[in-house]
Amino acid sequence: MEQKKYKENTITLWGAVGMGTGVMFGAAIFAVLGQVAELAGALFPLSYIGGAIIAACSAHAYVKMANTYPSAGGIGMFFVKVYDKGTITASSALLMAFSMVIAQSLVARTFGTYTLQLFNIGPESWLVPALGVGLLVFTFLVNISRNEFIQTFTSIVSLIKIVGIAVFSYAALTATGLSLEGVMGPVPDQPALGFLASLALSLLSFKGFTTITNSGSEIINPHKNIGRAITLSIAILSVLYLFMAVAVASSLSIPEIVAARDYSLAEAARPTLGTYGLWFTVGIAILATVTVCIGSVFAVSRMTAMLSEMKLIPHSHFGMKGTVQRHMLVYLLVIGIALTIFFDLSRIASLGAIYYLVMDIIFQWGVLRRIREKIDAKPSVVIVALILDIIALSAFIWLKATTDMLILIVAAISISLIFLGEEYFLKHYLSEEARPS
Repeated sequence: MEQKKYKENTITLWGAVGMGTGVMFGAAIFAVLGQVAELAGALFPLSYIGGAIIAACSAHAYVKMANTYPSAGGIGMFFVKVYDKGTITASSALLMAFSMVIAQSLVARTFGTYTLQLFNIGPESWLVPALGVGLLVFTFLVNISRNEFIQTFTSIVSLIKIVGIAVFSYAALTATGLSLEGVMGPVPDQPALGFLASLALSLLSFKGFTTITNSGSEIINPHKNIGRAITLSIAILSVLYLFMAVAVASSLSIPEIVAARDYSLAEAARPTLGTYGLWFTVGIAILATVTVCIGSVFAVSRMTAMLSEMKLIPHSHFGMKGTVQRHMLVYLLVIGIALTIFFDLSRIASLGAIYYLVMDIIFQWGVLRRIREKIDAKPSVVIVALILDIIALSAFIWLKATTDMLILIVAAISISLIFLGEEYFLKHYLSEEARPS
């Protein structure tokens, strides 16, 4: 069944910024902040600056690709342009897709965790996954509506939550006398390694910029506005994340942040802002996670639908009616619900970080070696992005090898299965015309 045509010129520049910040500003900062503090210690606010630098360097190649090939397929289409239709393209695009699906379950559990703080219920409660599943169902219903609604909803809520967190950060810093003493807490036994490893997690708070490219064919004046939207999204959130991290560090010690790592922002509101401050912070967290989930599902359904139409990934209707994209929404909902029920925040975040960094290294390498001149990408920037990706991934893997070997085994097996499965699919099930030459 043919997928419905996308409407050109339906998403404005600020609509794209709203979608980008809506995806970027959510579960990663609310749920992962405590994990970043655990790895980086007293340096954890600076980890977000490092994550922003890596994202900005990586974004250069995506912006150049989007300027040259604006497409609703986003990263999936970019990989086709870099590596042609084959195993590397399909597998790498799936890594990004699964990274985004994992992010949805991270979002869902964060939504449940923060919501229950209003009732003094801990993250171990069964209500956490139950609320998360409810959010995913709501997300599905929103995503089967029109683009104009999604754009308006995410843009308005993104503005509300950004202003809200800025107010929280200012109030928290003011309540502590603008003191930064909380930042200077205990540092890890291996501060350099811990800080470098923390970049892999802080990068999760920025990687959503890639979702803007998935709406490339619908953004007004895409050759200019895609790059502008990505740049604005990263810049806005870089300032906000640093401001928020310093506010949390001023309110709580590093051990306290780590102890409440699944809901550290809410915990930081208790001693300085009181009950009303807690309610306000949890409310912003709920808005943030809702918009992240909507934007992420919107983007990944587009990309996987495009891959399916190009016969790069298997697809079955299972008797369902409607477009391929709607089918993908159903599949994503089912996978997200399963992850939300069975995985904790720490391992979800770790797996998502590994998937994303592996995918980005493959993409940056392809741009550098195959297409940089055609898209006018600067080799120096692409090389820096590659080096920073490799450093962050290597440090993260090294640290996890000593603390959580299971997640590395799961990551290695799953990535291998993705590549082997795609190789088998492309070899045995594609028609001669669809096979890579």
